[in-house]
Amino acid sequence: MANLIAQIVLFSSLLGIVIIIFRKIPVLLTFPKVTIEKREEGLILRLKKEAEKLNPFKNFSLEIFLQKVLTKIRILALKIDTKTFNWLQKLREKYLKKKIEENDNYWKKIKKMIKKQ
Repeated sequence: MANLIAQIVLFSSLLGIVIIIFRKIPVLLTFPKVTIEKREEGLILRLKKEAEKLNPFKNFSLEIFLQKVLTKIRILALKIDTKTFNWLQKLREKYLKKKIEENDNYWKKIKKMIKKQ
């Protein structure tokens, strides 16, 4: 239902825009043509010259940029590898401690069983 209402609003809005444009085209055609091409060309040329002077990518090298990006990716991968290695090391230590404790408990249980008999 909401989708249908949204489509109706969309199409009516587009229809309204088209009607306004067709009504205003004759009015726009009656305006005199103003030529300011010389000012725009001068301004555009000045802006181009300034952009060439201030071009920060004049000495840009794609190979150097790629080297820097790949180096940063490699460093990130090494940091991740080190972090996961440390986590794995801690997990192994916890497992060994747990195994030792279970082993100690095993012998204690056996001693208790022997004493009871």
